[in-house]
Amino acid sequence: MPRFVIPGLLQSITAGEREVPAEGGTVAEALAALTRLYPEARSRLFAEDGTLRTHVNLFVNEEDIRFLRGLETPVAESDEILIIPAMAGGS
Repeated sequence: MPRFVIPGLLQSITAGEREVPAEGGTVAEALAALTRLYPEARSRLFAEDGTLRTHVNLFVNEEDIRFLRGLETPVAESDEILIIPAMAGGS
């Protein structure tokens, strides 16, 4: 089963879990399963209109889904879905 790799910033909404199983055949289906399991994740990952927040970057096996098929990117049994929040700031 594919799995999410959860960054430290979001582990508070997954009860401290660093990896979470990702049921589904696409990134969208896996995200739906994640938010069913951890409802608080919905507001951290999605805007009120249901679109993925602009600061949330998703990668399947280190490939940015924006350059694949977006949320409809297929995921296979051994895939990792990485959630990478965008960083801001600097000097």
